[in-house]
Amino acid sequence: MSIFSRNDVEIIRREPGFKGFYRLDVLTLRHRLFNGGWGPELRRELFVRADAVCVLPYDPWEDQVVLIEQIRIGALEKSDRPWLLELVAGLIDKDESPEEVAHREAQEEAGLTLRELLPITRYFPSPGGSDEQVHLYCALVDSRGAGGIHGLLEEGEDIRVSCWSRHDAIDAMQQGLIDNAASIIALQWLTMNAERLQAQAGAQP
Repeated sequence: MSIFSRNDVEIIRREPGFKGFYRLDVLTLRHRLFNGGWGPELRRELFVRADAVCVLPYDPWEDQVVLIEQIRIGALEKSDRPWLLELVAGLIDKDESPEEVAHREAQEEAGLTLRELLPITRYFPSPGGSDEQVHLYCALVDSRGAGGIHGLLEEGEDIRVSCWSRHDAIDAMQQGLIDNAASIIALQWLTMNAERLQAQAGAQP
C-alpha cells in the first residue's frame, strides 16, 4: 500500500483542453517523492470520462455466456477486425447507480433481463491518462432465446448478440479473439467461480 494520499499531490493549474463527446483537461501539478521532498512541476493531459459499467451475462444452467459484437473506433488502425467481442457495457449518467446502468444496458444492447448482479471488481483501465473507473459485474441470466441484432438506432448502435459456451469463450480469449480488458478480467473470474455459481443456482426456473 502506498505511503502517499491525494494530499501529497498539488494541482497548480487545471485548464480546459477540449470538450466534445468527451473532455480533455490540461493539468499542471507536482507530487511528493519516495525519497523525500517535492518533484518538479509536470504538465499532463487528462482524458475526463464518465465511469463505466461492464457486465458478463452468464447462464449457469446452460453454462454459457452472452457476448456482444460491435465496431470500436479505437481498434480501427490496430486490428484487422475492429468489430470486437465484448461485454454488455455503458457509461454512468449522473443520476444513475452502476446497478441501474447494468440493467438498462442489458436490455438495450442484448435484450436481456438480469436475474442477479454479482460484483467482480472496480478498476482503472488506463490511469496514466484517464480518470475513468470501470464497475465490473457478472450477471445470472436465462440465455434461452438470446441473440440477434440490438442497440439504439438513435445512438448509432448496431450490436450483434451471440451465446457462447463458457469453454468456447475462454478458448476465444486465449486465442486473442477476445482482446479487451473488461472481457478478459470477467472471463478469468468466471473460470474461477463457474462451478460455485452453478451449484448455487439450483434447478433452472
